[in-house]
Amino acid sequence: MKEVILVTGAAGFIGFHLCKKLINKKLLVIGIDNLNSYYDFSLKKARLEELKNLNGLFIFYKGDIENIELLKEIFAEHKPSIVFNLAAQAGVRYSIENPISFLKTNILGFGNILEICVKSKVKHLIYASSSSVYGGNTLIPYFEDNNSDHPVSIYAATKRSNELMAHSYSHLYSLPITGLRFFTVYGPWGRPDMSYFIFTKSILENKSIDVFNYGKMERDFIYIDDIIECLIKIMIKIPNSDDKYDKSNPKPSSSWAPHKIFNIGNSKTINLLKFIEVIEEVIGKKAIKNFLPMQKGDVISTLANTKLLEKWIDFKPNTELKIGIEKFVKWYKDYY
Repeated sequence: MKEVILVTGAAGFIGFHLCKKLINKKLLVIGIDNLNSYYDFSLKKARLEELKNLNGLFIFYKGDIENIELLKEIFAEHKPSIVFNLAAQAGVRYSIENPISFLKTNILGFGNILEICVKSKVKHLIYASSSSVYGGNTLIPYFEDNNSDHPVSIYAATKRSNELMAHSYSHLYSLPITGLRFFTVYGPWGRPDMSYFIFTKSILENKSIDVFNYGKMERDFIYIDDIIECLIKIMIKIPNSDDKYDKSNPKPSSSWAPHKIFNIGNSKTINLLKFIEVIEEVIGKKAIKNFLPMQKGDVISTLANTKLLEKWIDFKPNTELKIGIEKFVKWYKDYY
């Protein structure tokens, strides 16, 4: 009997690409998404249509992970053995404006996922955390055992809470769990609220772009295909008691749990102005820049140390920025 994989946030950017990869591997995928209006609903709908047209190995449920009864029904019907929890209310700036929606989905919803996974005895739970948990940490690059208890946004606070909740459940019930601190993910079918998407759209439409902190910002960008390759490899590498003293489980003690946390980035930092230059070069057109001060909840620089991840799955994300941006711009022009 083949694995049944449950993916929450299946109509989201990463969720869509993951489902597509799993389906192409002839695995049955159960997708859940509430199809909220945080960004363009038609884009989410188009992603779902793409998945449904593959090969009949995708079953979709519209709903919230806050709805424990829905989760119980799905688990009883399909008995998934591996769960990817990618459902979350996203957006650092949006979390400052709408904190309650973040607490509902990212805290209550994730608690439901943990509880149902324990009761259903799933083999492996993989969940999305974020590089934002490092908050105002000025130690660059970020290592997994760096201090991550000073988040500077509500979004980051919910993601750090997820990590602590996961550790507790993993310790109490010996549930194998892997948390992934995603850095800045980009690529085709991406989120319209992300900078590369906004910049591309604005440049093509001859509109100005907002450049925060006057361009004095840096990000670790990772292409979507690299993310998905990591997720597939992580899916089959299940934490267990043999990993007790691995450095990726910092400070082992009596509270040890089969819970690991990994950075997932490109291990390269790109200055914001250089990033814009790459988009300009690919499009063949200059941006009209509107320089502005730093926004609330933002950080100046992010950079992942991914050595633990590379050791764990024998893979290093390595797509060059220009190649990734070329693929995104081609998709954007074809789609829109």
